[in-house]
Amino acid sequence: MTQESLGPDETRRYARQLVLKGFGGAAQQKLKAARVVVIGAGALGSPVLAYLAAAGVGTLGIIDHDSVALSNLQRQVIHTTAAIGAEKTASAAGFIAALNPCVRVVQHAVRLTPDNAETMLAGYDLVVDGSDTFSTRLAVARGAQALGLPLVSGAVSMFDGHVTSIVPGPDNPRFEDLFPDTPDDADLPSCEAVGVLGATTGVIGSLMASEAIKLITGTGEPLVGRLLIYDGRAARFSEMTYRRA
Repeated sequence: MTQESLGPDETRRYARQLVLKGFGGAAQQKLKAARVVVIGAGALGSPVLAYLAAAGVGTLGIIDHDSVALSNLQRQVIHTTAAIGAEKTASAAGFIAALNPCVRVVQHAVRLTPDNAETMLAGYDLVVDGSDTFSTRLAVARGAQALGLPLVSGAVSMFDGHVTSIVPGPDNPRFEDLFPDTPDDADLPSCEAVGVLGATTGVIGSLMASEAIKLITGTGEPLVGRLLIYDGRAARFSEMTYRRA
């Protein structure tokens, strides 16, 4: 990524980040130059896309094959009742354009699979995965690893969620070090079966966006080798460390 200068409107738009100690103009220019792809424009993708767009990420790719449904709106807050039936990528792009026209959006209205993961992720600097099945998350992680891309991965269920960052490096842990076993999607509880509190997806999605910003700008300490776990009912965070096998 190369730094890009900010225009007068951008300087006003991002004023609160430009005066932020330890962030400032250099970090904002890195955000503008960044190309980030988000898998899923749903429960986690909604806050991720909203906050990355608001923060000034220059290019946002969105991968989602689904359409907006009424049952999505309880947690997928970038979509509206009027968008029911529309492709989620198009609905998300409309939200981003209204929020921040400085952001370029690339829509990929296709399903990400193990066969196309590398192709879909190529050309981006960072991957943020908010998909809702383990098989897709594994495909994303393997694609990002093959391309040498950093990955922010999160998941939610019921009242709880977790987030971690996976950064390429010979000694850095991989997704499969955190999840050495590969469960079948049919054996895992689905959102449709067990439910999810909408606000929980907001918590985890916001943390994922924060991790992405940190990785792009080199600010702070990302969750590399650390799984941050949120217990929504107890309003408690805990942390688990994991290492390269």
